[in-house]
Amino acid sequence: MSVRTIYKIAQREEWRQAMVRGVYKGAPIDLADGFIHFSTAEQVRETAARHFAGADDLVLVKVDAEKLGAALAWEPSRGGDLFPHLYGELKSDAVVEVVDLPLEESGRHGFPEGIG
Repeated sequence: MSVRTIYKIAQREEWRQAMVRGVYKGAPIDLADGFIHFSTAEQVRETAARHFAGADDLVLVKVDAEKLGAALAWEPSRGGDLFPHLYGELKSDAVVEVVDLPLEESGRHGFPEGIG
């Protein structure tokens, strides 16, 4: 796959604690599945709606997919779309940016311009 940037939605406190350690091992669902779930820019809004509906205190983590190397796999998931899955830990040097993902009055999350 030639996608350079992928996204992870995470609880703010969970992410903060991970960055103190310098590595993110994943949310409980990631740990249970054996990989860290990511989405592309085109997939991340639906991911938020399906898996984080009504949740606030979230952050959107922008990651340089090229820095993840062979540990990143593209596998079919929702509707046969290929999703990025990281079989390993996310190190802070692959993180490009972290922004708040606020819950708007509409009940949907407010994404930065140009995503989704």
